[in-house]
Amino acid sequence: MNIPDDLMYSEDHQWVRLEEDGLIRVGITDYAQDALGEVVFVDLPEVDLLVEKGGVLGEVESSKSVSEISSPFTGRVSEVNDDLEFHPMKVNEDPYGEGWICLMSRDDSNPIVGLLEPDSYRLLLEG
Repeated sequence: MNIPDDLMYSEDHQWVRLEEDGLIRVGITDYAQDALGEVVFVDLPEVDLLVEKGGVLGEVESSKSVSEISSPFTGRVSEVNDDLEFHPMKVNEDPYGEGWICLMSRDDSNPIVGLLEPDSYRLLLEG
């Protein structure tokens, strides 16, 4: 299972990466894409949508099921990965790269709480 050390993780299997411009890139983990199976459709959030932590960012439809993508923190959607509309399988092929879901901004400067360091996420998966 691929768990990059430069990301933070939610217990709901989303990852976050702080970008140089201050935005936060969000996607689903390798574990999540593997559990879903072949992704056939991604319902992306609307740009400028304000989402509370745990709120629905979108959905991923696979050959096995439909799963909600929950927001790992409270923020506003700044950009979505439109490429997933025509190439949803990128979520399977490259979940930490070209398979990202959206970029978000935060309305305050408080630290993001409740995310797991890579080692803690590994322990969660082993448990």
